[in-house]
Amino acid sequence: GEQWKPLMPDEDAKYDEEMEIDLSDLEPLVAMPHSPDNVKSVSEVEGLEVAQVAIGSCTNSSLRDMKLVANALRGKKVPPGTSLLINPGSRQVVLNLIASGEYRYLVEAGARVLENACGPCIGMGGAPPSGSFSVRTYNRNFKGRSGTEDAGVILASPETAVATALNGKLTDPRRMGKMPEIRLPEKFIIDDSMIVPPPPPQEAEKIAIRRGPNIKPLPAFDPLPMEFEGEVLIKLSDNITTDDILPAGANVLPLRSNIERISKFIFHRIDPSFYERAKEKGGGIIIGGENYGQGSSREHAAIVPRYLGIRAVIAKSFARIHRSNLINFGVVPLTFARGSDYDVIASGDRVKVKFGRLEGREILAELPNKGMTVPLRHDLSEREREIVLAGGLLPWIRMRFS
Repeated sequence: GEQWKPLMPDEDAKYDEEMEIDLSDLEPLVAMPHSPDNVKSVSEVEGLEVAQVAIGSCTNSSLRDMKLVANALRGKKVPPGTSLLINPGSRQVVLNLIASGEYRYLVEAGARVLENACGPCIGMGGAPPSGSFSVRTYNRNFKGRSGTEDAGVILASPETAVATALNGKLTDPRRMGKMPEIRLPEKFIIDDSMIVPPPPPQEAEKIAIRRGPNIKPLPAFDPLPMEFEGEVLIKLSDNITTDDILPAGANVLPLRSNIERISKFIFHRIDPSFYERAKEKGGGIIIGGENYGQGSSREHAAIVPRYLGIRAVIAKSFARIHRSNLINFGVVPLTFARGSDYDVIASGDRVKVKFGRLEGREILAELPNKGMTVPLRHDLSEREREIVLAGGLLPWIRMRFS
């Protein structure tokens, strides 16, 4: 309490814009398949039959969320046609639920309590039935991510999710009456005993690392060449996700850090032949639309293209985190100076890009087979420019500190 200080605006503070929100006008929202941006009010779409409800993972899995769900389920049963999966956010959330007695409400209602992990969110277990709807409190609902290609995932709050689980169909939680009362403990149970502290440096040097067949070191990446010529291996539309670039799920995630084997799944859902083409051509260039690389911040979606010889991605715009990941693995994110030039370049075109030292903001791409040039741009900071030139973040660090 002594460390808490209120942070308030000055009494004479002026604002560029003021927004007034009447909380009584707000209503629950859901994101319909297959994008978190496909938002509708629950009242618009309620009544859809739902085969599965999943609550937890890294999103909406706090003790408060779990208590709300447990108390909403207390003394009730999930109907036979609906499966309820719950993965609390941490072991400590589970410990606190056990101590309060609320864990039993989940089990008695028919919920399957899973490990504190990503789980169904990335298709590792809990795949919904074919052709069904699954309501989830997760933060991604891209096509096929759940592990079932033709299932539709609807993103919702814990309140909407538990109301849906009890009714077997998408339900506005306001129809369920008064919200359950939630009491957080005065003191939380904290158990860090499973966290293993690192040994002293002298002992650490003696430890031998045992690697299984799919635990591989990161491939060595060379510096960016002064110029690069390659074929456009694929041309993509807007809003390509990292799941589109490199799927998650039970086929890929067990491969862990085996980039060679993981690379065979690149663009698997969009173009299964991409891997063979990239290997045959010795790399090349990817063309994307708006918001290329949206979704999960999966580094493999940048590592694998770089491993296959992709040195540049040219797009109308990039999702922020994927742009950073491309830079960190030595792939140059370039945008069209003229948006209309997206229509000029086609799959199979040869493209020659003179990177130089990336000192200017504009770079010319030559299209030898079309006898024309296309102006491109980058918005790299000085640090990002150094990282890309070095071949990625790790080579850059080695250069600076070796």
